[in-house]
Amino acid sequence: MSSTVSTSRAIHPPKRLGMSESPPARTSHSFSQSDPELSDNDEAELLSVSWNQDYGCFAAGTSTGFRIYNCDPFKETFRRDLKSGGFGIVEMLFRCNILALVGGGANLQYPPNKVMIWDDHQSRCIGEFSFRSEVRAVKLRRDRIVVVLEHKIYVYNFTDLKLLHQIETLANPKGLCCLSHHSNTSVLACPGLHRGQVRIEHFGLKMTKFINAHDSNIACFTLTMDGLLLATASTKGTLIRIFNTMDGTRLQEVRRGVDRAEIYSIALSPTVQWLAVSSDKGTLHIFSLRVRVVGEDSSNHPTNDQGPAMVYQNSSNFLDALISANTGANQSSSLSFMKGVLPKYFSSEWSFAQFRLPEDSRFITAFGSQNTVIIVGMDGSFYRCSFDPISGGEMTQQEYVRFLKTDNRLRPGPT
Repeated sequence: MSSTVSTSRAIHPPKRLGMSESPPARTSHSFSQSDPELSDNDEAELLSVSWNQDYGCFAAGTSTGFRIYNCDPFKETFRRDLKSGGFGIVEMLFRCNILALVGGGANLQYPPNKVMIWDDHQSRCIGEFSFRSEVRAVKLRRDRIVVVLEHKIYVYNFTDLKLLHQIETLANPKGLCCLSHHSNTSVLACPGLHRGQVRIEHFGLKMTKFINAHDSNIACFTLTMDGLLLATASTKGTLIRIFNTMDGTRLQEVRRGVDRAEIYSIALSPTVQWLAVSSDKGTLHIFSLRVRVVGEDSSNHPTNDQGPAMVYQNSSNFLDALISANTGANQSSSLSFMKGVLPKYFSSEWSFAQFRLPEDSRFITAFGSQNTVIIVGMDGSFYRCSFDPISGGEMTQQEYVRFLKTDNRLRPGPT
């Protein structure tokens, strides 16, 4: 599999998205900006939704362009409308002016095998990647661009778009891939070459780790911001497991349910105290985690605009330090003395809090501030709900917004 890269000029330093004071330049790829209060294209079809790296914003790819939304407070920041075509992948870089775009829907102007690196401050494309097969996902961090194909992953340097790494994977039609986003760690997670396996690349340490996470194929996973912890789910969708990415040790296992389910998204809170899971069963589950931060050392880990790095115990010899005592926050069976006799799920840790969602749409979730979760659906809906960190139980809906009027349901989307 070969790739072609083209760039017009050197990539300029990022600026805050939507803050350009100069009029957009005329280029071959020029998008118009519409006032969302004056122009609401109800004909737009929602093709994708995706979080930015700190979960403070999300991007919606539509059949007529893309839109960017702020989560707290909820507000449409801006949109770009095209006369012919839209985007199936819109990847933000935090809140800056750089985005990665891949064509989607019935549009032929921007093919699905090409990645456009778009500078919204200059209103032009500053680089392109072309491939022989469809792009499944694009992931960005400040120093890297990662392009995911079904059987291969390409890692490029952001400054000059030079190819740094090529990674072979098992068939990956969902484009599963995660990156760390702290400046002092450079970690990538992707499917391995065997069923149920996750490959971890610690680029800074020049170390590769293979984690045999499940017996079934991997359906969904996520990393902490520093890339030192991994949460995974398989196509069975019953168990979510937490691993140490340095040595592959399994640290905790929680149970979403007994019946098979398709997991749409997994989210870890910034403090790694909570885990959220959305699936096709129509229930968002919150779990209390026993994995904990060992400490913070600002002298060893310089701060950056994403906050201080979290330090975890990285050796399996120190698992007792990494896993705190079970406080009983998650529901579990009182029949633990019969573990050797009863089925495994009787001793599993069940969810601590729950929120009901429509079963006929795909939802992705993330943690907000003060024990809240934010949820975005492929039905064009946005939810904010809160949970009681002491008692758990049913969550309380705080906000609901219909950000895009659409009847499209169960369209393949990000995981």
